[in-house]
Amino acid sequence: MGDKIKVFRAKQGLTQDALARKCDIPYITLTKIESNMITKPSIQTVTKIVEELGISIDDLIK
Repeated sequence: MGDKIKVFRAKQGLTQDALARKCDIPYITLTKIESNMITKPSIQTVTKIVEELGISIDDLIK
């Protein structure tokens, strides 16, 4: 999931810091998700990320 978030974020030209701020989540949390150190983020965190990226949860699990 982290790799896909990274790809979608990069496609939109967002830095990790910018996305974390838009999602109101700690920067370190996003970096750990993208590097797969956090493999099961909370549904609240995932929801914030997909909403900001304009994608669906399905896009992340395909």
